[in-house]
Order: sequence, then structure tokens, then C-alpha cells
Amino acid sequence: MEELPLSKAFTLIEPGPVVLVTTHDGRRDNVMTITWTMVLDFSASFAMTTGPWNYSYAALEKNKECVIAIPTADMLDTAVGIGTCSGRDEDKFEKFGLTRVKARRVRAPLIAQCLANIECRVVDIVERHGIVVLQGVAAYFDSARKEKRLLHAIGDGTFTIDGRTLDRKEMMRSKLPDGV
Repeated sequence: MEELPLSKAFTLIEPGPVVLVTTHDGRRDNVMTITWTMVLDFSASFAMTTGPWNYSYAALEKNKECVIAIPTADMLDTAVGIGTCSGRDEDKFEKFGLTRVKARRVRAPLIAQCLANIECRVVDIVERHGIVVLQGVAAYFDSARKEKRLLHAIGDGTFTIDGRTLDRKEMMRSKLPDGV
């Protein structure tokens, strides 16, 4: 094996899919790309990393709500584009041709082009680590959407795309906690 610089170790275990996070600050909607997300347990609890450097962060702090919108492989350039400009300067929904869909439980919009959307409430912000803890309050999945492969950021400007699905449900069924 070759030695890897420790500063690049995170690229080996970069978690979760790339997501788009929508917010509403009381005046307007915004959307940001987040490449570090995780599920916290066997429920609708999630975490993502962001902080004051992102324009949407103030809306997360103030309104304590957002939507996690899950783009697919065909949206890679849109996700990267959203992540490389600021909502402070422009309407990203307009710039990237995203369709807002009114959410039922939060003010931030769903994104029609995404495979799935999860309405969330902010339950904690761990400032020291830039972690925002979220609780899902409603979820939607577009089963009619042809593209279902998710994007994963490696962390150095490269991405992977989900591949073939392997089914081991029967093998794991006896090993999982009840209700999972």
C-alpha cells in the first residue's frame, strides 16, 4: 500500500449521498449543495455539515427547518453548480431551472426534479463541528422517475454514482432489530 496524506483520509469514507438542502429565510427560498450527510439511527434523524460560510445557514439557525432534496446522477452538474455559487447573489431556483413544490409542514420548498424530498426540523446545531441535526417530519419519493442512481462526493472534486443493487434482505432479516 502507498501512504495517503492524512489530510485526504476523509475521501476514503465520505458518507451519504449528495443532497440539495432548501431553506426559506422569511423573504425568499434558497438551495445549497451538501456533500456530507448521514443517517443517525433507524428513524428519520439526519445530520449534515454546514456553517456560517453558507448563505443558507442563517435561515437554518433562525427558522429551524429545511428540506433535504435528493438529486440523482443526471443532476450532477446542477448539484455542482448550486454548490459553486451563492444564494446571496442570485436565485438558484431560477438559475438552475428548479421547480419549487410547496411543502406541507415547513416553509422551505421541495424540488420537483429530485428523486426524493424530506421535510425537516432542526433539532440541534453542534457549532464546534459544524453539524446540523435534523428530524424528518414528512418524506416523498418519486417512484415514476426513471433515473434513481444517487451521487456520492469523494471530497476532491470527483464523484461516484450508485451502481447495481444487491439484495441481502433475507440474509439480514434475522440479524436486524425488530421494526427495521
